[in-house]
Amino acid sequence: QVQVVESGGGLVQPGGSLRVSCAASGRIFSIATMGWYRQAPGAQRELVAAITDGGSTNYADSVKGRFTISRDNAKNTVYLQMSSLKPEDTAVYYCNVDARPSAIRTNVYRYWGQGTQVTVSS
Repeated sequence: QVQVVESGGGLVQPGGSLRVSCAASGRIFSIATMGWYRQAPGAQRELVAAITDGGSTNYADSVKGRFTISRDNAKNTVYLQMSSLKPEDTAVYYCNVDARPSAIRTNVYRYWGQGTQVTVSS
C-alpha cells in the first residue's frame, strides 16, 4: 500500500507566499508523475501543476509565473511553492502520485492524499 500525506497548508494574506509538501511512503518501486490539484467550494477539482520523474513540469495558466513545483526523488516528496497568492487560490490542495508498487509488475497506480486547506484572505 502507498500512503500520500500533504502538509503545509494554512492561512495567508493576499500577495503572500506558502509552500505545501507531499510525501509518499509505503510499497513503492518507482514514482512517475507527481502533481497538485485543487478544489474550491462548489468547483471541480483542477490541475495546478505536475512534474515528471525527468523533471518536466506543467502548470495551469492561472498559476504560471507564481507557483513552482519541484520534487526530491530520494525522499519521494513533491513541493509546491506558491507566491503572489490571490483570494481565488483558496482551495483544498490535493497531491497525487503515479507510483509503481512492484518491481515485477509494471502496473502504475494513482494515489491521492487527503488534501490540505489553503486560504488566502486578509
